[in-house]
Amino acid sequence: MSTMVPVLLSLLLAVGPAVSQDTQDGPYSLTYQSSGISEPKEGFSSFQATGYLNDQAFFHYDSKSEKAEPLGPWKQVKGMEDWEELSKLQKARGDFFLKNLRDIMGYYKDTGNHTMQEKLGCKLRNNSYDGSVWTVAYDGRDYIRFDTEIPAWIPLQPEALNTKVKWETEGSVHRTRAYLEEECPQKLRKYLQYSRPFLDRQDPPSASITSNVDPGSIRTLKCLASNFYPQPISLYWTQADSVVETDSWGEGPISENGTYQSWVLLKIPSSDKGPYSCHVQHSSLAQPLTVPWNAGH
Repeated sequence: MSTMVPVLLSLLLAVGPAVSQDTQDGPYSLTYQSSGISEPKEGFSSFQATGYLNDQAFFHYDSKSEKAEPLGPWKQVKGMEDWEELSKLQKARGDFFLKNLRDIMGYYKDTGNHTMQEKLGCKLRNNSYDGSVWTVAYDGRDYIRFDTEIPAWIPLQPEALNTKVKWETEGSVHRTRAYLEEECPQKLRKYLQYSRPFLDRQDPPSASITSNVDPGSIRTLKCLASNFYPQPISLYWTQADSVVETDSWGEGPISENGTYQSWVLLKIPSSDKGPYSCHVQHSSLAQPLTVPWNAGH
């Protein structure tokens, strides 16, 4: 079979035995994000894929090494996945993925260097299917997606009608729906047997304040919360128990140990000695964490 989708469905997952461990609560998600490039620079990969459990990357594959390797705490987990077999499956996926990219380039009459991205996966809540996604982008623009309710492939660009007709003619619709609603959740249930300690953990944040004065006599106070998991967190400033409007905030990417950082900035006149306080709220904390700042101390 020449198209990417029906073959990928057979390559993606070996479902494995039924899972006996209860997987209540959640939601939990299993997501695969893949990318391909038609003319990679020398030394770069033409195909890469990363698997995520919730927001945690648990394996990565690239066509240069032709290896699927566990990431983070999953490096220490035994029995969750046969990494040699997964490497072979991802290599086959990459071959079909890049063929599909060339097909799409043909629909656009494109030559040269172009990219395709794919995101697919499913969610569980209280051990039951709770939604799924399968989307494809071409050169960074949404190209086609699958709708499980219809079910059908939905073209998002005029050229994607060619892909829809090809894939649906080759019989991908019912197989894709079955994969997203049945096989993917079953694989997620299997993974959760090994992964819930990582996904359910509560790592409390540490918090600190830095102070810098710029040439315009404006002081910038930065409150930084680090090493926390899961990601949702609230940071805010107060002065004399009144909330102060902040100037900006930001968050860093997930770190190698699977934790996050976030910060909030407050700009005040350099003559202002405070006191101010930064407050941090997180699910791991029984009470908000408060860090005071006073120029005189």
